[in-house]
Amino acid sequence: MSDVGEIDLADPRAVRRAIRQGSFRDFTNHVAPGYVQGNLVILPRAYAEDFETYCRANAQALPILGRSEPGSPHIPALAEDLDLRTDVGEYMVFRDGEHVATPDGIGDLWRDDLVAFVLGCSFSFEAMLLAHGVRLRHLDEGNVSAMYVTDIDTVPVGPFAGKLVVSMRALTPSDAISATIISDRYPQYHGRPVSIGLPSAIGITDLAASYGGHGLTRLEAGEIPVFWACGATGQIAARAARLPLCITHHKAHMVITDLPVVPAHG
Repeated sequence: MSDVGEIDLADPRAVRRAIRQGSFRDFTNHVAPGYVQGNLVILPRAYAEDFETYCRANAQALPILGRSEPGSPHIPALAEDLDLRTDVGEYMVFRDGEHVATPDGIGDLWRDDLVAFVLGCSFSFEAMLLAHGVRLRHLDEGNVSAMYVTDIDTVPVGPFAGKLVVSMRALTPSDAISATIISDRYPQYHGRPVSIGLPSAIGITDLAASYGGHGLTRLEAGEIPVFWACGATGQIAARAARLPLCITHHKAHMVITDLPVVPAHG
């Protein structure tokens, strides 16, 4: 449980500092509203070019917000004080595609050949949806949006391939329309939904069976499921590539940046 009493949860710098110090370990969708959050994928330099090409070939799911220099745990363009070894609440470590650890820091794993990618996350536009009157029930209930693996193939590049992962929000039909219009202005955080109201059309047969086993999965009367492309697609691809080492964020513990959320157009 996090000790949040003395933390300014609206300040991304304060939240990162609390994560670094171990006093904040909660999901990040409730903090730093209006600031960009991102998915994290760290892999050896030998695979970095193929992974970047894979991201650009599947840009709706994997919009690149930043890439580190080899061996550097910093991406100053995202936040001057950001240290990717300590500033994510929980990490996932994969070796040869197998999950082997979920640490709260990766300083002991850092190597001179590692390259970090920070990819767009739909948490970034949730504050914009709220500002336009869209109700996000998962936030009201202290939860996060659920994720699902679809039957949609991504564009393969080198060793990277796999199915598209999506996040789901339970919305009323009118809010679904508003959310589609609003999120379309933010392609750097996945843009408009990939599917509305028809989970079976993208290969989802059971909303209760979310990827990672977390998130709001139950619909109430008058709600429909709305699905956005999700950066966890990169985790799926990296695991399938069976890299000797890959490190990602753990579910809903995102990279918090100092970048304000701004639309790309409109």
